[in-house]
Amino acid sequence: MNPLAEIPELRVVTDSHWPQPGDDALAGPPSLPGFIGSSFSPLVAVVADRCLQSLYGEVAAKQGEKVGIVLVSRTGDRASAEQVHQAVADGKRVGPLYFFQSVPNSVAGYVAARWGLHGPVVCLSPAGDARQAGFDQAALLIADGDTDQVLVVLVEQASQGDTAVALLVSGGEPS
Repeated sequence: MNPLAEIPELRVVTDSHWPQPGDDALAGPPSLPGFIGSSFSPLVAVVADRCLQSLYGEVAAKQGEKVGIVLVSRTGDRASAEQVHQAVADGKRVGPLYFFQSVPNSVAGYVAARWGLHGPVVCLSPAGDARQAGFDQAALLIADGDTDQVLVVLVEQASQGDTAVALLVSGGEPS
């Protein structure tokens, strides 16, 4: 038996993007308490909030609902990495918040706690197609029964502008 035969096709339940009309892309997303000096974590939080608000409103996900998070970034938190690199190169102390936020699971955990999500958290840094890597991981989590839905967040910091997309996906046909 081929275990990959059991992997479901995914459907996008809802999505959100940064930037979108009305966003000040130059100023970046709103700051996020506990995260400093980088747009990475605020980008994740703003697209996750927008995506989940479109489905749940302002309330947390239903208790017991299994929603996982797959955070995907080909480059990771470049701004924090550069800050840490410069501090080490200059022989300076690295601030504890940079240590905390240098792990992408930190912001994914923040989103899960804020929304009451009860599913696995996976962070990926693929060499290839980030969206496909995120969808492949989401499909595996759903097929394994670890979660019913997955919030796939794709985020990149770039000199031409930061971008982020959140897609809430589930397996199977719409109900």
